[in-house]
Amino acid sequence: MNILLKSAKIVAPNNKELHLKKRDILIKNGVIEDIAANLDVQGKTKPIQLKNLHVSLGWFDSSVSFGEPGYEERETIENGLYTAAKSGFTDIVLNPNTNPLPDSSSDIVFLKNASKNAATTLHALGTLTVKSEGESLAELYDMKTAGAVGFYDYKLPLRNSNLLKIALQYAHNFNGLVHSFPMDLQIAGKGIVNEGEVSTRLGLKGIPNLAEELNIVRDLFILEYTGGKLHIPTISTANSVKLIAEAKKKGMDVSCSVAVHNLCFTDETLIEFDSHYKLMPPLRTQSDRKALIKGIKDGTIDFVTSDHRPMDIEHKRVEFDNASDGTIGLESAFGMLNRIFDLDTTISLLTKGRERYGIETPSFKVGENAALTLFDPDEEYTFEEQHILSNSSNSCFLGSKLKGKVYGIVSNNQIIN
Repeated sequence: MNILLKSAKIVAPNNKELHLKKRDILIKNGVIEDIAANLDVQGKTKPIQLKNLHVSLGWFDSSVSFGEPGYEERETIENGLYTAAKSGFTDIVLNPNTNPLPDSSSDIVFLKNASKNAATTLHALGTLTVKSEGESLAELYDMKTAGAVGFYDYKLPLRNSNLLKIALQYAHNFNGLVHSFPMDLQIAGKGIVNEGEVSTRLGLKGIPNLAEELNIVRDLFILEYTGGKLHIPTISTANSVKLIAEAKKKGMDVSCSVAVHNLCFTDETLIEFDSHYKLMPPLRTQSDRKALIKGIKDGTIDFVTSDHRPMDIEHKRVEFDNASDGTIGLESAFGMLNRIFDLDTTISLLTKGRERYGIETPSFKVGENAALTLFDPDEEYTFEEQHILSNSSNSCFLGSKLKGKVYGIVSNNQIIN
């Protein structure tokens, strides 16, 4: 496949030579053949001319859920990867929350084979424990050998402190990345939203910040003792940012992420009992939201994720107490982040994080495989159901004002636009 991107403004904050320059980009058989002010190519080359076309390195999302195998009514691998591609993501890390759960090497091989022809590359996580039950470690080394980029019992905190210690020690031998979801279930109890003024006003059971922070303190103490690599996904409180910043100052190998929705909304959105806003971790206060944004800007928070979690209508359009957690977020991630941050920061956030998972970061230069995202950063619109590409429509961003439209990607010798 040969294509020519015409008059594309390149957004590459780490590349002074190309950053904000308008260039033609020739791609032949999936490889960047030439980058110049004006290219006139003849023959079997497809020209791509789009309104206010901007191009960056392909985007990366560290926390995406689909449904297949087991929950295809929520999302299939094929449509999930197409949604990711149309949303600008050339690489996604897939959470282990299917049925059966991926807790063996054969499960990882299945996911890789099921996604091998897609434009967006799927990188699979395996479970940390067998069936994510928290009783015994899964086949970590075998899954790593089969291609797993890390290990995670999705949204399930590990209650057994000794098992986390053993996991970190064992995975350290082969540079494995252990995930630990920050939530003390005994402190959280039957809470479903942030504990505070709003939960009291609405009569909903709350989850205090302490439930998250207590688990982080425990995990950091264990990491300091064992060594190894720890990732704390989707933090949500101001004190969590502070705790992780202190650990990094000590030189500990810890990373963390935050979900886009925790940067955009607070628990004040719950006043209408809309189950689209029932999330885990829950939406916190305005002071927490500001601390998370500050943590991104000062580098404490390593990367941002859509935390995309499709959920079928039967699990969402029910009473708030009974609704499942989660929101889709791939389609709206860029438009929401581009509202909060300037364009350079937004693109930096969307392109970082691969190294933590041992994934090679693409290069924006001649001779390299093309892994590019195509977008218009200026178009403003209201996010509505017509913009949803996922099989499920459980989006907490419906009705939100977005800034920036994604055209698609060029990746794996394919163009999706």
